[in-house]
Amino acid sequence: MMTPGNRIMLLTGASRGIGHATVKLFMERGWRILTVSRHPFSEECKWPGARESHIQADLADLDSIEDMIADVRSRLPDGKLHALVNNAGISPKAPDGGKLGVEATDARTWTHVLNVNLVSTALIARGLLPELEAAKGSIVNVTSIVGSRVHPFAGVAYAASKAGLATLTRELAHEFGPRGVRANAIAPGEIGTSILSPGTDEFVAKQVPLKRLGEPREVAETIHFLCSEDSAYINGAEIHINGGQHV
Repeated sequence: MMTPGNRIMLLTGASRGIGHATVKLFMERGWRILTVSRHPFSEECKWPGARESHIQADLADLDSIEDMIADVRSRLPDGKLHALVNNAGISPKAPDGGKLGVEATDARTWTHVLNVNLVSTALIARGLLPELEAAKGSIVNVTSIVGSRVHPFAGVAYAASKAGLATLTRELAHEFGPRGVRANAIAPGEIGTSILSPGTDEFVAKQVPLKRLGEPREVAETIHFLCSEDSAYINGAEIHINGGQHV
């Protein structure tokens, strides 16, 4: 029987917030972790083997993804990847820190955001499908509440990319499911991380029924559930993690 210690997860966007909490939780549960970030290895990452397990790659550069996939493949001892968690995402702001709407978003910004948040996800899943299939693995995409509603802080390119990612998740579930690979998404709302926009606390007080921010570990627990046998018949779902904000 497969034990957690035999399992390997690849996580993009691992340097902070939800990604950092997810790595910590999976490590506690005995998984081996490979991380991808555009940032170099951070000395703040204290888990065993963190430096050796980190891959620096800029997902905005689609031409570099094949090399990144080859690097990942070389680190899989038996050619199996048990979980792929696509957490990397960028949300550009206006010079004053405000929301970038349609009028203020140029073609270069659209391309950058869509490449990181959406297109690279599809390419990574495509490239690592053989390893995911060998492990009967699970894909978890991190979407957002802003993919289904206008948000006062999230820019238009970010929102559109997250809506597209929800659709991509369904397509992956449909296409990869017959090969034993499940694909699901989580859609966080207001989570207490270092990148919260000014005014979030007031927004939460008015818009979130539970009247509090979510915690990164709460998101990580749901990701872990979707990568475990406990969710073996869940495929193509998008789970809301927002304290009821979506209702």
